[in-house]
Amino acid sequence: MKARIIAYYLPQYHPIPENDKYWGKGFTEWTNVVQARPLFRGHKQPHIPADLGFYDLRLPEVREEQAQLARKAGIEGFMYWHYWFGGGKELLERPFNEVVNSGKPDFPFCLGWANHDWSTKSWTVNKNFKNVMIAKQTYPGDEDIILHFNTYLKAFRDPRYIKVDGRLLFVVFKPLDVPNMKRHIELWQQLAKENGLDGFHFVGVYGSRGTSKQQLLDMGFDAGNLSELWKAEVDSIGNLWLRRLRNLLRKRGLIVDKFKYASIIKHMGCEEDYEEDTYPIILPCYDRTPRSKREATIYYGSTPEIFKKHVRKMLKYVENKKQEHKIIFLKSWNEWGEGNYMEPDLEYGDDYLKALQETVQ
Repeated sequence: MKARIIAYYLPQYHPIPENDKYWGKGFTEWTNVVQARPLFRGHKQPHIPADLGFYDLRLPEVREEQAQLARKAGIEGFMYWHYWFGGGKELLERPFNEVVNSGKPDFPFCLGWANHDWSTKSWTVNKNFKNVMIAKQTYPGDEDIILHFNTYLKAFRDPRYIKVDGRLLFVVFKPLDVPNMKRHIELWQQLAKENGLDGFHFVGVYGSRGTSKQQLLDMGFDAGNLSELWKAEVDSIGNLWLRRLRNLLRKRGLIVDKFKYASIIKHMGCEEDYEEDTYPIILPCYDRTPRSKREATIYYGSTPEIFKKHVRKMLKYVENKKQEHKIIFLKSWNEWGEGNYMEPDLEYGDDYLKALQETVQ
């Protein structure tokens, strides 16, 4: 295998009381996906799933089939986003818990901490609940850090858990938002050893807007997951201030903020991606229309062939790294609400999966 492809995995495909309350009973990500409409000529919406249909992640058969598709395409495992808000508060934890408790599917996994607030600003479905905080992200301190670890200890002990240099891979989405991140890392490393584990390989997501890899390393992270989308957007336009203006107009719904996918991937990849402790990303597309409508950022014109070129380019950044560190994060396996998904759809079938398989195997 030319790289260790680890795919972001979203658990937002089953009803929960919080979603029922604010967006209507039975709401899942699919509710937004099917309501999306084209915003300009050539804009393809909505995207409709094919092989797996509008699935419910409470069904083990669905999770099994996802794993089979991913394995065939050359994906090493799923990085499940989990939502830990502090004080034991979680959301959307059921699919991952069932994967751990059932032992199925027999497919590698690791965890990513999606440490951000949950509010009704995320989507524009129900105007009756604008700017309502559903779950506030908090960081109470040592007691909560220990509780967080113990809640997922069974997963950490699972033989399917993905390791890097013999240590458990764990990703943090917003590392600089955690006021006690260094303490968090130190305490988890200690707890791991006390529980017979070899420790964690901590990875922080960072990019070109306010986060550097050195900041992460200073906090105790082992590596960074470099997300260059903002930089690619700026480079596509050629002007930082114009990008900021467009971003402001986008947020007000005054323009359709669109970029050619081919232009975005052209500007992805940099010297830092060659470094042993930098893990780049690949993405099949990006289109937040289902969630944000006219306030979305949209990459358009993606095809399996263009995606294949993108993957080939990003593989060059890891080809000379140690095998353990040839990690590329795939954004994403099933983010249908943001248009970055690998699962088969009605337009291309499984061609994106085949494109990945043909490049990484």
